[in-house]
Amino acid sequence: MKTLDVDLDDRSYPIFIGAGILERAELIRPFLGGRQVMVVSNETVAPLYLDRVASSFSDLELQNVILPDGEVYKTLETLNVIFDALLQNRFNRSCTLVALGGGVVGDIAGFAAATYQRGVDLIQVPTTLLAQVDSSVGGKTGVNHPLGKNMIGAFHQPRCVVADTATLDTLDNRQLVAGVAEVIKYGLIRDAGFFFWLEENVEALLARDSDVLSYAIEQSCHNKAEVVAADERESGQRALLNLGHTFGHAIETGTGYGGWLHGEAVAVGMLLAARVSAGHGWLSDNDVQRIEALLVRVGLPTKPPQGMGATQFLELMAVDKKAADSGLRLVLQKGIGHAEVTGDFDAEVLRRTLELATCRA
Repeated sequence: MKTLDVDLDDRSYPIFIGAGILERAELIRPFLGGRQVMVVSNETVAPLYLDRVASSFSDLELQNVILPDGEVYKTLETLNVIFDALLQNRFNRSCTLVALGGGVVGDIAGFAAATYQRGVDLIQVPTTLLAQVDSSVGGKTGVNHPLGKNMIGAFHQPRCVVADTATLDTLDNRQLVAGVAEVIKYGLIRDAGFFFWLEENVEALLARDSDVLSYAIEQSCHNKAEVVAADERESGQRALLNLGHTFGHAIETGTGYGGWLHGEAVAVGMLLAARVSAGHGWLSDNDVQRIEALLVRVGLPTKPPQGMGATQFLELMAVDKKAADSGLRLVLQKGIGHAEVTGDFDAEVLRRTLELATCRA
């Protein structure tokens, strides 16, 4: 097992990464504030892992909430299901919520923890690759709105993250592939060596080689932990973690939540960001080709959805958390392993890139 730390002074917490660690009660028990534990999971994950996680709390006041599975359920209505369970069972301010599942479960359970009685403890137990390398770490929580993804939420750091890599054995291939998009992101924004390593090892990663998978998760979490420690609330460099997300969130909102997986939309978004960067002369055509080639090898999409045009993209991108008073900001590439957040881009280059990408011969 590997242990990484997210350094946030008195709110620092460990990330435990290893195979077969779900039932290691000694990892979780020190982070419980009281005797009341609510495990939040979904209909897919609960039958597989709920009993194993619950075994760590058998002597405590334990309840669970099983949510429907899918991005379409990441709503205020579903959030209320968690609040109903907490209130009906008279959970107090010293309770702990345990998020057992992928990114949707982690985000919505995290938001419930951030807001129930103005904040209770949270433990993240991610079971998808995307959640293990990205969404479970860093304290971003929230739900979607029909007009914008993740527009309602709060920062709320977990007490610890337990990433059992063995849970990925039951992950379907589409979800695994979607998670690799977030892994690639870390190489593009700040770790060129990791991007090169992915070019050499992507087939082994997709084959779920345990050593390769563990290294990819560890390196991704290491990169995210450093960024979050330096900029917890996204006032500066943490926004780099949104590479491809402004485009990707537009795709998810425009197609209806659940049509495209988050990682699939981000993959297209990262390639669009690379092309906008190249259009400004900041990224070489060869680097754009390398990025596209890696996405293709993984099996990720590289073209926007049918029927989604440049105008719709721009309208949806304008409703984005990274937009400032001065207008839209994008995460763009200045090279592989070097990204910057900027509002200083040519709007015509952006529009032309979107028109070319959405034009169907």
